[in-house]
This record gives sequence, structure tokens and C-alpha cells, in this order.
Amino acid sequence: KQEVEKIRIKITSLGLTESRITSDETIQQLFVECRLNNFLAEETPLSLPKPTGGQRIHYNYSTVINVDKAHNRAEREYLKSILLKPDLPADSLKFTVVSDPPEDEQDLECEDIGFAYVSLKEIFQKQRDIIEQDIDVFDSQDASAVIGKLTVSVEALQALRSVHEECRND
Repeated sequence: KQEVEKIRIKITSLGLTESRITSDETIQQLFVECRLNNFLAEETPLSLPKPTGGQRIHYNYSTVINVDKAHNRAEREYLKSILLKPDLPADSLKFTVVSDPPEDEQDLECEDIGFAYVSLKEIFQKQRDIIEQDIDVFDSQDASAVIGKLTVSVEALQALRSVHEECRND
């Protein structure tokens, strides 16, 4: 029963392609934030040194978003809206790659350098979770430029099926 009340997210690793990010000296440490609409932001507990040409940094970070009716009604209503409103633009989990300023330059802000998305609607349409899949990371300053690949797993199908079932019963 519990599996239908959860979305599992795993952020495995990040690799960068040659871009303004790899050549920018001020970008040294990176962490990844994951957000479901406006509810919940989870971030990798560690920021890791920026990977150089062809290398990957490994976070191996997992988290769970609870979407049970009793305690997380808003999240559940949001999932319903994804399934019921085909034109809803925000139907994705959003992953943000963030530059963490170095220890000795704490006056610098954290900076969003790239975004990646996993469509929950697509998981439901294809009836398939995403397991250890590389998704494109797009440059925060140029949404058409891919700056890297983020390897993630998103296990949401059971939760989405449960929500869908509930929609049909309402």
C-alpha cells in the first residue's frame, strides 16, 4: 500500500559538456535541487567539485516525496491536476544544478546554472518509471543549450496510478 503514496527520486550523477560552465572559474562546487511544483525542494546534502572534461560527479542521493491523502493533500491535488489538465505547463519534476560558492567567497550567492526536467505526465502516459536515465541539463541563461547530463531515477508510476484511480472514483 505504501508504495502508491510515494514518489521516489534518485540523483545518481552529473556530467558536463564543454560550455560556459566548464570554463567559468567562479563555478567550482555543484549541488542539485529537485522540486515538485512549488511544494517541495530537496537538495543533495553535498556540493561536489565541478567535473572536468568527460568526468562525472556522483551524488547517489535518494529522497521520497510523500503524496498520501492524509498528510499531503496539496501534493496529491497537484498530481491530479497533472493527469486531468492536459495543458498544465508545470507537469514535471524540476532538477536545478546549482553553483555553491567556495568557502573563502561566502559573499557570492548560490547560482542556478542549469535545469533538467522529468515529466510526470509522460511517466503516466508511457506507464513506465524512469530508472537510471540520463536527462539533458539546459543552460539557465540559454534554454536551448545543453550543458550536461544528469542521471536520475523517478519512480512515480504507482503513485500516479493511485491518483488516477481516485480521479475516476470522484
